Amino acid sequence: MAADLAHYVRDLSIILGTAAATGLISQSLRQPPVLGYLIAGMLIGPHVPGIVLGGPDSLDMTQNLSEFGVILLMFSVGLEFSLRKIARIGPGAGLTAVFEIGLMMTLGFLVSALLGWSTMESLFLAGCICSSSTMIAAKAFEERKLRGSFVDLTFAILVFDDMTTIMVFAVLTAIASGAGLGPGEFVLSVGQLFGFLLALLAGGLFVVPRAIRAVVRRGRDELTLLAAIAACFGMASLAALAGYSIALGAFIAGILVSESGEGGRIEPLVLPVRNIFAAIFFVAIGMQIDPLQILANWPLVLVFTAVVLVGKVLGVSVGAFLSGNGFKASVRAGMSCAHNGEFSFIMASFAISKGILGDWVFPVAVGVSVLTQLTAPLMIGRSESVALALEQRLPAKLQTFITFYQSWIEQLRSAPRTVSVWSQIRGDVMVLALDAALLWAVLAGSNLVHWWVVTELTERLTLPPWLVELTWLGGTLLLAAIFLLGALRRAAALAHRLAEMVIPVRGGKLDLGSAPRRLFVLVLELALCLVVGLPLVGMAQPFLPLSAAPLVLLVVVVALVISVWRNIAHLHGHVRAGTELIVEVLARQSREGGSEATAQSSLDDVQALLPGFPDMTPVRLHEGSAAVGLTLAQINLRVRTGATVLAVSRDGASAEVPSPRELLRPGDILTLTGSEAAITAAKTLIHEGPAADPAQNESQDA
Repeated sequence: MAADLAHYVRDLSIILGTAAATGLISQSLRQPPVLGYLIAGMLIGPHVPGIVLGGPDSLDMTQNLSEFGVILLMFSVGLEFSLRKIARIGPGAGLTAVFEIGLMMTLGFLVSALLGWSTMESLFLAGCICSSSTMIAAKAFEERKLRGSFVDLTFAILVFDDMTTIMVFAVLTAIASGAGLGPGEFVLSVGQLFGFLLALLAGGLFVVPRAIRAVVRRGRDELTLLAAIAACFGMASLAALAGYSIALGAFIAGILVSESGEGGRIEPLVLPVRNIFAAIFFVAIGMQIDPLQILANWPLVLVFTAVVLVGKVLGVSVGAFLSGNGFKASVRAGMSCAHNGEFSFIMASFAISKGILGDWVFPVAVGVSVLTQLTAPLMIGRSESVALALEQRLPAKLQTFITFYQSWIEQLRSAPRTVSVWSQIRGDVMVLALDAALLWAVLAGSNLVHWWVVTELTERLTLPPWLVELTWLGGTLLLAAIFLLGALRRAAALAHRLAEMVIPVRGGKLDLGSAPRRLFVLVLELALCLVVGLPLVGMAQPFLPLSAAPLVLLVVVVALVISVWRNIAHLHGHVRAGTELIVEVLARQSREGGSEATAQSSLDDVQALLPGFPDMTPVRLHEGSAAVGLTLAQINLRVRTGATVLAVSRDGASAEVPSPRELLRPGDILTLTGSEAAITAAKTLIHEGPAADPAQNESQDA
């Protein structure tokens, strides 16, 4: 017994010592420590000659200890949440995460199915590439000392990404342990899962927060740590007894402990313990990696790496922009989330243990994670320059739309939430969800009983099989089309209600707000179709021919995008006409010698005549303003701050906006539009500097 203990102590010292050494090397190369831990596992594992642990018993010991790493890792993720924090973050980040996860599941399933894998294999492979790593992003932000709204946006998206990925994992594990992928089993599994989660949360809220607060009041850190770890392992064991993942139980435990209000005090206590076992977890992952298998499967590694990089950048960027976070912040958030997280290892390990995926999947999943984590610091570091370059190359019409759309979303967020309006919206949302659910049920149910119905009707009615099959297919498509059209009509109705909250319909023969309202409605319809359609496609793909569901969604999205583009041109004309009115009003006010406050009052009067125009702010240049002597192109306000110069009034003259290369003079009045934060930042640059954009100066000098 003593010999075995000494043997285990020696192996543990090898594991921790090698992990520390490779982690230091990885950090010195400005790479995440996780990469070093994986390399440590490969070095001491059975696939690389050199230092090898004692034998099967040592490998089993490492695997068992690594399970504690999973539990503590998910517990620490839960500690960062609270029910209040989740509600405070708002729906935008959640919708972005749902959109991104839906896109990744769809792309992953399509690619896997095209490569010839089964439905269950394709589902789990798609699940393996869904998650991003909060730890990787946080480390990159810390090393580069990045701050600002886009960092907050990225963390909010990653928080909901973690939650959504955990739910996907829980649903997949429930399906894997059930009878199959039939709609009845699927609905039953999901219902049981949510019932278990509600029971765990409801019961835990009465016990865990009170118990944690009582222990914390004792003022003993070791007792606080023991109580928190006990809650963690207790909830994990309850989840395991119910047939769910221990990671899910640990995550719920973290949320419940956070609800005590002592999460900030407990997290530093748990962190050292978590780091030790998390390092062992990644070392255990590395010990299972055969580098030769990664090399042997390098085409798959490259394919799924490309899917992760493209899918996550596109999914997060589009989702964040449609949620009203601006072009630049959305692109930066998308590039910051473009990596595969540690949760893919957990999902791959589960699928392999259940016999769903072969052992060869593990090196592929790890290879994708390693490659994307290697590119993550570069992607995050270059995100600002890439976002600026893209924004500068956008057509002028699209730039105008971006400014207006962000302002519309901000007005929608700040609109009065009256009971009647929200009751109407809630009804539309419920009917939209019901139509989507019935559409999925029709497709899944038809696929499930298809052959049985064809066989029974053929035998009983003595009809040709092709006729029965054609009739069944026609009936299925007819029902699906009814629910699809119902969902599209409900999405359109919801979009109209939301748009009218921002740009109300006014009585009279001439509706001056029709152009911006129509565009806003179409973009909201597009956003709703993507947010609802992508998860629906991801759930419906296992029951349909390979490209049927994505093709239908693609047709709808392309039609909406074409309509959006056409209406962007109409908005541009609306803006040009409004700009002429703004210039005329400010010119008249300037000739009368009015102040900046008078100009603001004049703009408020103009805005009443221009429905859909964002809030406008006049800024008068003084002798000491930093922007004097520079051009609009040099100060580059829209790209640097998000504010747009709608008009410039000079010397009381009614003139068009000067050329981007015309010098600004004292006394010029710039009419700015954009978000409140963008206007504030633009005023600071105009008056205090640095007014000149270095990138613009360099390009002009060149």
